[in-house]
Amino acid sequence: MEIKKNFKPTIKCGKLRKENIGNKVIVTGWTQKQRSLGGLVFVDLRDISGIVQVVFDDKENKELLEKSEGVKSEYVIGVEGIVRERQSKNPSMPTGDIEIYAQDLKIFSESDTPPIYIKDDDDISEDLRLKNRFLELRKPYMQKNLKVRSKTVNIIRSFMEENDFLEIETPILNKPTPEGARDYLVPSRTNKGKFFALPQSPQIFKQLLMVSGYDRYYQIAKCFRDEDLRANRQPEFTQLDMEMSFVDQEDIIKINEELVKRIFSEVLDYEVSLPIKRMTYEEAMNRYGSDKPDLRFGFEFKDLTYIFENSKFNAFKNNTKKGKSVKGIIIEGQSDEFSRNKISKLEKYIKTYNAKGLAWFKYENETLDSPISKFLSEEELNAIVKDLDLKEKDIVFVIADENNNVNNALGALRKKIAEDLNLINSDVFEMLWITEFPLLEYDEEEQRYAAKHHPFTSPIDEDMDKLETDPASVKAKAYDLVINGEELGGGSIRITNSKLQNKMFNVLGITEEEAYRKFGFLLDAFKYGVPPHGGIAFGLDRLIMTLTDSKNIRDVIAFPKTQKATCLLSNAPTDVDVKQLEELGLKIIE
Repeated sequence: MEIKKNFKPTIKCGKLRKENIGNKVIVTGWTQKQRSLGGLVFVDLRDISGIVQVVFDDKENKELLEKSEGVKSEYVIGVEGIVRERQSKNPSMPTGDIEIYAQDLKIFSESDTPPIYIKDDDDISEDLRLKNRFLELRKPYMQKNLKVRSKTVNIIRSFMEENDFLEIETPILNKPTPEGARDYLVPSRTNKGKFFALPQSPQIFKQLLMVSGYDRYYQIAKCFRDEDLRANRQPEFTQLDMEMSFVDQEDIIKINEELVKRIFSEVLDYEVSLPIKRMTYEEAMNRYGSDKPDLRFGFEFKDLTYIFENSKFNAFKNNTKKGKSVKGIIIEGQSDEFSRNKISKLEKYIKTYNAKGLAWFKYENETLDSPISKFLSEEELNAIVKDLDLKEKDIVFVIADENNNVNNALGALRKKIAEDLNLINSDVFEMLWITEFPLLEYDEEEQRYAAKHHPFTSPIDEDMDKLETDPASVKAKAYDLVINGEELGGGSIRITNSKLQNKMFNVLGITEEEAYRKFGFLLDAFKYGVPPHGGIAFGLDRLIMTLTDSKNIRDVIAFPKTQKATCLLSNAPTDVDVKQLEELGLKIIE
């Protein structure tokens, strides 16, 4: 049979349905698998839309059947044929009611045996998957995730256009401003000895756009941070960045709630109830030990410090002083789930969060059982039962330490127990705004205050006068959006008053000279009429993780880096020629 010169698809493989029965079609794609059964050959053909079964039959064309027998996994082929009803239907496939009866076949490209299987449950190492990322990207889960990413970005752009935002690109080659994470530096060939920095965010430029009169800006922005990586962090990442003029915190929260509602509705058909609940930073830390609490399960913290202020058990008493605490969580009615061996494993786990130890109390048969009961008074034991209102089979886990260690360790324990007991519902999205963050945090290593967000974040009005007299107590006009225990977005109202900005720099230990060296081009712009403004940035990668229920950020990025910030596919970073270094005025020091 003559092979057509223009063998182009007329429909996607995964789009075929019962209503296409009788149609002549051309489909193209990759061979998922081939099965030869005597005078019949079955080929599962895959493209980005899905898989369809193709049948080759020697009754019609023996030459075509012989050709199909040579087709192997991952060959790129095209098939022309008639859509017909499938005798053995496959309800697990969207195209399972039909098949294509082949009349023509073209092999575009042959394939070696792939080093990884093109299926979601191949159970191979992540390094091998990242090394062969072009094959990993053929898998259904990756194609699904990247489709969700594309759809989400389109929804964002449509929403922003409807709400009078302008999409404006800001520079990738920036001035280094070493605040927060380390910059990625780019040496300049034309200005030897000088460096650009890749942007950690478009922060300064988007504020300049407000000064320039572009009162509603947004950008799908690439950002870069040279920092240690985690499951939800990459050295290069994408964020939805926005800034607005003549607004307050309520305006920014309101429009972003509408955006989030639109995204979840159109991507997941999930209706977000507005307004999204709010919680102050202080309340979140007291109740959950975290400024990004997961509210899909309980286990709120119980402060027990007051019970042990006069205790003879020093491990508790010594942690009742200022800056320290004794806190616990109650697991109701499930004490039988926690054997001594399991509790020992939990104790090892929380020690990775710098906790010194884990105490526990089981309430069974109206008795409080614990290895440390003998060290506590009757009064203390009764207070634990009464004040916590313990019921039969309740178990209480307690950590005593410095506040940060208690909050971090108990917060991690709270989540681990919920995971172990299968209490986390992945079909539910618990959202909340965290507000009234501390404006500053004390850096013990530097022996000075540092900005919790950045040095242009405005204090709340009530705390303006305390900036120089009691900086630790000052709260910020800052807000984070948290969904299921992940911070997906954060922003603030900015400082636009030069006197207030100078006070902020002074508290941060930034001299006038240093401020102008780092931020002079923004401060100069503020001399010529600056509107009140504020903004927010969403981590787009983390948002897609949430929408696709992915556990690792690498599963929602086409070409991600490893935990060591390398690309196994391209082998970057790598050495460069000596000539290139000489052009840049650089030399490698061993």
